[in-house]
Amino acid sequence: MTSWIEISEERLAANYRAIAKAVGSETAVLGVIKANAYGHGVERCAVALARAGAPWLGVTTASEGAQVRQALRDAGFSPDGLQSLLPQGQNPLGKQPQILVMCGFLPEDVEMIAKHKLTPVVWTPEQVGWLHGTGLAVHVEIDTGMSRQGVRPGAELDDLLVWLSNAGLTLDGVFTHFCAAEVAHSGLTQTQERRFEAAIAQVSEQALAPLWIHAGSSSTVDNPAQASPWLVDLAKSVGARAMVRCGCALYGYCVPIEGADAASVPSKLSSSLRPVMTWKTRVLSLRDLAVGDSVGYNATFTATAPMRLAMLPVGYSDGLRRELSGSNQRPGGWVMLRTRNAAGQLVEHRAAIVGRVSMNLTMVDVTGIADAQFGDEAILLGDGITADDHARLAKTIPYEILCGVRAG
Repeated sequence: MTSWIEISEERLAANYRAIAKAVGSETAVLGVIKANAYGHGVERCAVALARAGAPWLGVTTASEGAQVRQALRDAGFSPDGLQSLLPQGQNPLGKQPQILVMCGFLPEDVEMIAKHKLTPVVWTPEQVGWLHGTGLAVHVEIDTGMSRQGVRPGAELDDLLVWLSNAGLTLDGVFTHFCAAEVAHSGLTQTQERRFEAAIAQVSEQALAPLWIHAGSSSTVDNPAQASPWLVDLAKSVGARAMVRCGCALYGYCVPIEGADAASVPSKLSSSLRPVMTWKTRVLSLRDLAVGDSVGYNATFTATAPMRLAMLPVGYSDGLRRELSGSNQRPGGWVMLRTRNAAGQLVEHRAAIVGRVSMNLTMVDVTGIADAQFGDEAILLGDGITADDHARLAKTIPYEILCGVRAG
């Protein structure tokens, strides 16, 4: 094993509680664990969030949902009962969370969805037809501006609601997804809210009574400019409960708030969150360089003084981004090297990446770290070097960094 991931279930639960506190007792929190829990391991995170009291979990596919359902059974959660309107943060009966299949499904998935009591998201007549006769509860997604998943308010939604009733399906929830939740005072979000209100009014006119009305992501919770009783009031207007869907914040990260007045809108969540993932490797070898020695492909780094380097057995094939490379012209990323001093105490040092990150190997500068030796641990992601740091250097978002880690 050249690298490995350590997951803190304690931090995951603490992040969940911070989100729940931020949204208040009248709003439930769906824990998004899709895409293998953003690279953190879907089974372990599902169990930890269930223990923390999450009433809902969100997965990518039916097969991921089946995997989660089995993991919850194996962990001792009752397969016979599912959480419904339990108080926020409580799971006294050991019931399993509901599982929302968030990214669509195919006809061959229907049997799996029914067998494992999953809740599919629907927005097309074809999907409704595939589920005909199953008696399943479903959530309908409203397209208010993403132009991705979802049925449009108006005639399309009216038709879909009729098809749902004719197919014998239960409308358990209605939701939408905001395209600019991280933007302070976003006009796009306000427009989407008005469209969603119109869709909920249509649902009410059809005498349908969903239990859940949900909208919003980690950024919606983090961005106080978006914080309002709007969602709670909208849900109450149709006798439902409000819910937000949070993913990245569960794992310790939120994208920065954007917009012209972002500086005046402080983050609501970031200071309360801690990274759940620690990605580690070990020093594979050490090498001394003389003045003029170059490092790595294309000799982008040349020693201007005697140096000592440590080689780490990870690279871009493992998800360590090539943009973290360091040259003489541009500093790159770093790792936190953990050594033991003469007294046996653990000491952490920041060690800069030098030269190009290659497919399987990366060099870091340990000049001046006298205790550095073969086998020392190096933290690639975690405290001291976060997915935000990687994302800034790679000009991307922490979501992509976390999902790209491939330890092993």
